[in-house]
Amino acid sequence: MKIAVRIAQAGNQILNIIVMGIILFLFLYGGYSLWDTYMSAKGAFLSDDLLSYKPQPGEGANPSLEDLMAINKDVAGWITIDDTHIDYPVVQGKDDMEYINKDVYGEFSLSGSIFLSCMNKKDFSDNYNLVYGHHMANGGMFGDVISFTEKSYFDKHKTGELYLPDKTMHIDLFACMKTSASDSKVYNPQNISKTSESFKSFLDYVREAAICYRDSGRQDTGQIIGLSTCSEAVTNGRVILFGRLSEITKSDQKQKKAEQGRCFQDK
Repeated sequence: MKIAVRIAQAGNQILNIIVMGIILFLFLYGGYSLWDTYMSAKGAFLSDDLLSYKPQPGEGANPSLEDLMAINKDVAGWITIDDTHIDYPVVQGKDDMEYINKDVYGEFSLSGSIFLSCMNKKDFSDNYNLVYGHHMANGGMFGDVISFTEKSYFDKHKTGELYLPDKTMHIDLFACMKTSASDSKVYNPQNISKTSESFKSFLDYVREAAICYRDSGRQDTGQIIGLSTCSEAVTNGRVILFGRLSEITKSDQKQKKAEQGRCFQDK
């Protein structure tokens, strides 16, 4: 009888240890999940230090961008989509995995960086320039690209800027597409800029496949930018926002400043 009691007590002790182990594991896992969420959210938005390098609207060179390029030679530009959270420096790695989990300073970051495809020229001189960014649930990085799948949001957000070392480009957003990572027509930018027929075929494909589309007043431009991010709803699903690029002129800049001034007065 005593042996049976001892065995039962030993069993209870083992069971208690197992239960405590499970509780400790769940506690640690919960703590890690909170830390992971915090670090992802923290890295998804720019610090004041990094924001100080953001170029100011204007014609000509962007010296603050050149200062950032001196810190990291992989910096290629800075992209801003008006009235969204998309406002980040753009880097280009030796391949398209280098900046998946690395920030613009080259440090580990769960949210990664906004980066130009390694298939493109670093100066954005290709006819089609493909840019990647993580889909962050808090709207950071390229999280807002997903919002463009809604027509009401797409209709209200039409413009942006791409700042390069020697000039500033206007972005005229014209299409949003849902596709997959295996879509060779949009994920091989080096195949699109070879001939005018290839470029026309690409634009026709975007127009036909887009879930949101509008005719642009800058149809004559030969440069397109695509902003690609993951779609959580579909395995290997992707959402791409397309815009036409055109260099900002002095008259464009004066008009934008005037519009900003009117908006400020209205407030």
